[in-house]
Amino acid sequence: MASPTVGDTAPDFTLEGTNGAFHLADHRGQTVVLVFYPGDDTKVCTKQLCEYTDQWGELSGLDATIVGISGKDLASKEKFAEKRALKVPLLADPDRAVAALYGAKQAVLGTKRSTFVIDGDGVIRFRHDATLGLTYLSADELRAAIAAV
Repeated sequence: MASPTVGDTAPDFTLEGTNGAFHLADHRGQTVVLVFYPGDDTKVCTKQLCEYTDQWGELSGLDATIVGISGKDLASKEKFAEKRALKVPLLADPDRAVAALYGAKQAVLGTKRSTFVIDGDGVIRFRHDATLGLTYLSADELRAAIAAV
């Protein structure tokens, strides 16, 4: 299966998360941001999600639904979110099936650091893949990507 890119319809999915079940199709009419990240409570992932939490007022003011997605189970997500007081809801993709749908599944890291911005019609309007997983879109870059939709 080819990895979806800008202009493609975003593959639908349902995952359990820290704010309950998340079904992408339920968010039609809204901008949705999928932030795939390698692991809970790891150095770069923590830095990324804490930055988004610190800038939550500006990000949430853009009228977009932002969720983080990675492997491991819901208990791991809940522990990570509570420990770091994260505002970004985290979705559990333990078998990395959703990561595979989006071309964000990797052999070594499990989940590649990738960000997708999906418009209200369900079309991918922005995609960013970190080359090594050690970098990520800053809150300012994420804000610009959302605003461009």
